[in-house]
Amino acid sequence: MIVFWAVFDLADRICGSRLSSMFALCSIIILTRCFRLRVTKAPQRCQEKTPVQILHEHGIKTGSAPVYELIQADGDTHEPCFMFTVTIGDFTCNGRGSTKKAAKHEAAEAALKLLKRDAQLNDQRDGLSPEADDTSNPVGVLQELAMQRVWCLPEYVVCMETGPDHMKEFSVTCRLEGLEESGSGSSKKLARRAAAERMLGKLQSLSGSPEITWSPPSRVYVESLRQSTGEKISLLRRTPLSIPNTDYIQMLLEISLELGFQVTYVDIDELTVNGQYQCLVELSTRPVTVCHGTGMTSSNAHNTAAHNALQYIKMVASKH
Repeated sequence: MIVFWAVFDLADRICGSRLSSMFALCSIIILTRCFRLRVTKAPQRCQEKTPVQILHEHGIKTGSAPVYELIQADGDTHEPCFMFTVTIGDFTCNGRGSTKKAAKHEAAEAALKLLKRDAQLNDQRDGLSPEADDTSNPVGVLQELAMQRVWCLPEYVVCMETGPDHMKEFSVTCRLEGLEESGSGSSKKLARRAAAERMLGKLQSLSGSPEITWSPPSRVYVESLRQSTGEKISLLRRTPLSIPNTDYIQMLLEISLELGFQVTYVDIDELTVNGQYQCLVELSTRPVTVCHGTGMTSSNAHNTAAHNALQYIKMVASKH
């Protein structure tokens, strides 16, 4: 602005008031446009919120602030590896990264995906509530049974959709307290009914009578892993989890059978930014443990998630 007035004064002395007025008008227009350009471009510098920030805001709204814990820090100086866990409410998720910040972000992102899935399940349960009034409906019978026994409500997932538009065939999986049954039908509702009916038949079979007396195994507290002396958990404590081509899915299954918790894999529909498949593995511990995994195939993603879960179990079980 000071330069503008100096040039204006010089033009006024040399060329007269008329030319200087024209020069002043042009200068004002140029300065105004430059100022507007700066104002309109300023908001572009705003950055998107990170997963850690989003999870923190969710914690404030729900009254359950996320708690982060560094449980692993190893690797070479030029290639460090960190693992963080984040606990929010009844859920615990972990994340790995080459920096503490990256590990915290991955843990927060896994927690956000789990919370989103949990919210979707709640929406499904709300949609099923009218059917619970009809005792002749296997879906309603199964839901009422779960409520009476204080179990988690049944979860229904559409696994497959085949056939042309006029002859669709749906396959739905019903999950309840570690059990799983599938049903099919010409509509999602019929497939869900078939899956619920098969689940009721399985519960009767496990009970050994038409009256359902089966109870799910008690949940394992994460803290109790430190006192576990079983063969598989003891082997895990002294076995490196860096051996190539290891079947971590089988290893996690064997440990879950020994300790008495359930393992559930949940595929995530969207791919990563690198085009990889991703999934979550949920352990029915208290609190619930959830780990994230990615891979070039769905099977690879499951194996990576199982590897991350084993890393977490090993860290907890090895603490003194």
